[in-house]
Amino acid sequence: MDSAPAEASALRIELDFVRRLHLRANAARWNLSHADFRAALSRSATHRFRGQAPTPSEIRAYLESLHLEDLALACACARGSEPAWEHFVRELRPALLSAAASCALPGGAHELADSIYADLFGVEERAGGRRSLFDYFHGRSTIAGWLRAVLAQRVVDRVREARRFEPLPEGERARQVAALVDEPDVDRDRHLPMVRAALAAALASLPPRDRLRLALYYTQQMKLAAVGRVLAESEATVSRRLDRTRQEIRQAVERRLREQYGLDETQVAACFEYARSDPAFDLARALPPDLDQAT
Repeated sequence: MDSAPAEASALRIELDFVRRLHLRANAARWNLSHADFRAALSRSATHRFRGQAPTPSEIRAYLESLHLEDLALACACARGSEPAWEHFVRELRPALLSAAASCALPGGAHELADSIYADLFGVEERAGGRRSLFDYFHGRSTIAGWLRAVLAQRVVDRVREARRFEPLPEGERARQVAALVDEPDVDRDRHLPMVRAALAAALASLPPRDRLRLALYYTQQMKLAAVGRVLAESEATVSRRLDRTRQEIRQAVERRLREQYGLDETQVAACFEYARSDPAFDLARALPPDLDQAT
């Protein structure tokens, strides 16, 4: 998480475009001004394109991809809108308490959830104003997903602080904590299709011989020596070229996730974690045997 939100003036967004997104976000129901929503959009875009010089069309495409209703709700809550807070508490507090109960220490779920509520409301004073945790929400995920990630990190921080030289709890509770920690500031259902498409494109771009080598090893589950006999390569050569191809695939997938989908380093890493934990994510299925393309 950043130490402070980016300045709203870092990237300017056209007012007509802000008004259109404001309408899509149904932000008027929270009495959220165009100026405040514009500042939230600018913070999000500045965070996304940090260190880059995006074109106006790239900025617009990014902003249109956001969870705009959730961003408007978070912005309104940060500004102290009572209707927004009432909606947030009614719709999201039960889910937050449930998530807290699944991973907090015994009896600590309400305390954990309440500590987050205090930070969301903005009890911290900074630069003469109230700083809300909502200012760090950029709309790239749902609020619910973002809160679970915040909650999980807080659980881990507390356990590590209490047991600085002891391992995290083992067993089912550890798996529950890990499952929450693994959820980033993006939706699993949104990102898995991205990494699947990026993988398919990376595999399709491989030379036929590299694709065949992968198919023999992963799909046909042949030993290195057997693959080597098919391709007239030594076992060491097969192993070395498989390693090289895996690296090339990963680099191609990472590049596509960044360039085509606009993901940052944290989100790219999360995509790979999702892929590892997804039972449906299977290289053997993504790579059909290409036995007729040996060269």
